[in-house]
Amino acid sequence: MTNHKFLPLEQDTFEGTRDALHAYSRVLGSWVKTCRDRRKHWWHASLRPGLTGFTTGVVYGDVPFEINLDLRESALTVRTALGEQMWEELRGQPALEVAARVRRFLEPLGAANLLPDMPAGDDSFTRSFDGYSTEEAHKLGRIMSAVSATFEKFRAGIREETSPIQLWPHHFDLAMLWLPGDKIAGQDPNDEEYADKQMNFGFTLGDDGIPEPYFYITAYPLPDGFPAHELPAGTEWHTQGFTGAVLRYRRLCRETDPGAYLQQLWNGLLADGKQHLATQSS
Repeated sequence: MTNHKFLPLEQDTFEGTRDALHAYSRVLGSWVKTCRDRRKHWWHASLRPGLTGFTTGVVYGDVPFEINLDLRESALTVRTALGEQMWEELRGQPALEVAARVRRFLEPLGAANLLPDMPAGDDSFTRSFDGYSTEEAHKLGRIMSAVSATFEKFRAGIREETSPIQLWPHHFDLAMLWLPGDKIAGQDPNDEEYADKQMNFGFTLGDDGIPEPYFYITAYPLPDGFPAHELPAGTEWHTQGFTGAVLRYRRLCRETDPGAYLQQLWNGLLADGKQHLATQSS
């Protein structure tokens, strides 16, 4: 079996591509959020890893369709149950232009009932991305695929409920929830966002708080004593903006076996989180 590789990234070469892919992922996200019935923890509004990038999966309606963000070929593709197909090359053009192209393709096919509102007044949708690179998009796709595969292995060993492995278009992070099933005292049990005890395991290509790619692990509610968990070398506790364990991607790339390091990190924190969350008031 081929090993999944965690490729090194140069911060000054991939940011323009990352920002463009983030905007394009939000095009897909606007469809699933509008067209799907709500699921707990907003699982209806996320994308799923695919063979070459990320996908909406099948969006059901009068004309079922699927939209794919292909990072290997730098393209956005649409397929319908009628056999119609659309292919749009991604070259750094505004996301609004891509969204309009998808809309023009789907509307004549009878999918008017599944068309989301076009975003307005959002610079990330209207600007061009001059730094876009097809090579960097391909590399980012391979990295996200390696992370997804490692998540799948981790998830397979968990007996309690877990979320799907999801790409969140708004923040452009790949993540998975662990849900032990316990409720938090004093919270409305019908509001799962605040009532469900949970741990979140994720990976992002950088944000305003930490501008470089990093992994994060958080727990809700934050258990007493949890931040005292001894972390493996290279991972640190982060307290600015959110409290959780953070592993910077560049640090992971120095490991001989990055996948094994992640499994050790995640399993250790999950075991500790189970113990501490069990003692929290339910």
